Amino acid sequence: MADRSYENQAPQKLQGKYQAMVVCCILGIGSLVSWNSMLTIADYYYQVFPDYHPSRVLTLVYQPFALGTIIILSYHESIINTRKRILIGYIIFTISTLLLIVLDLATKGRGGIGPYIGLCALVASFGLADATVQGGMVGDLSLMCPELIQSFMAGLAVSGALTSALRLITKAAFEKSNDGLRKGAMIFLAISTFIEFLCVMIYAYVFPKLPIVKYYRRKAASEGSKTVSADLAAAGIQNQSDLLLDSSMQTDDDSKNQRLSNKELLIQNIDYALNLFLIYVCTLSIFPGFLYENTGKHGLGDWYALVLVAMYNCWDLVGRYTPLVKWFKIENRKVITIAVLSRYFLIPAFYFTAKYGDQGWMIMLISVLGLTNGHLTVCILTTAPKGYKGPEQNALGNLLVVFLLGGIFAGVALDWLWLIGKKNAF
Repeated sequence: MADRSYENQAPQKLQGKYQAMVVCCILGIGSLVSWNSMLTIADYYYQVFPDYHPSRVLTLVYQPFALGTIIILSYHESIINTRKRILIGYIIFTISTLLLIVLDLATKGRGGIGPYIGLCALVASFGLADATVQGGMVGDLSLMCPELIQSFMAGLAVSGALTSALRLITKAAFEKSNDGLRKGAMIFLAISTFIEFLCVMIYAYVFPKLPIVKYYRRKAASEGSKTVSADLAAAGIQNQSDLLLDSSMQTDDDSKNQRLSNKELLIQNIDYALNLFLIYVCTLSIFPGFLYENTGKHGLGDWYALVLVAMYNCWDLVGRYTPLVKWFKIENRKVITIAVLSRYFLIPAFYFTAKYGDQGWMIMLISVLGLTNGHLTVCILTTAPKGYKGPEQNALGNLLVVFLLGGIFAGVALDWLWLIGKKNAF
């Protein structure tokens, strides 16, 4: 276990905490804004590719690449240059999002199997970039204070809420204009490209120079972490003597290199890992495919699915901030497990509400799904790394993201079961 004495040190070593929280939130937005844009403009892709189930197929293309990449990167995380890894991820996001605009302009918004395969290929690159960025960032932030990982996870939800709000605005603005859906989709992708480029710049030049980030990275290096060396060099800290912050953070060479293996870390935290997996199996078996294809016809017409997605994203965002209130944060492992398992009652609730209920009940259910998803995710990711050394926290962060993405993949696959018994489903 790590020496906890650094937490009682002079506050100047933790300067820039709030700036770091804002930067982490922006980086979180960039980690998911491209994919959220794809989900949010799904109604445009349903118009262009009506026979190909875009919402479900694109998610199913995205996930194997994300899961495969994160498994490989997690296995090798202790020797991977975290700075290069995350920068490469954001650059892939930027280029792929820009290419989505190019693809649409080149095909003039026409459908067909060729453009659809091109779309799927770009979505696969999103999966690659997501695992590269999200695993790297969660691992990196796990060795810092919990508020930073909470801000990054909140940024993921902000991207969802932001894209939903923009989608409702663009739909209203272009609803009666010719080619309105396409214009809205292009605006979306252009904004996403700009945000991704901004994240490349912020991570490269702003984030490593924040005092609190430098402090925790130097601490991790003093505990034997090899993943932070490039980040420290970017912040102007290069020689070994700089890594020794003070006598309380110095360790002898023998203890410095001792750390739990990935297997030992996983065994100690298997309940956290499985709970993250189960959270996302439940969420993704409902969101977004069920909302677009299985909620029937209602008074809101084609606005209905967009409103439901927006409600999910907003409550998911609220849920990621509620753990900041001490009374709401769940740290007891058994209580977390009970809360995660109880969410599975939502699945029959959605089924019967879609069949017999009205819009109000469905909006309430989707709000509960979003709120619990965000809250439990942050509770697990901020509680699990406590008490470990920097290298172990980084490894554990990566391992937890493996289970998170594994849960998303399983949930997306199970989402297809809603189509059983539906006429013209395939």
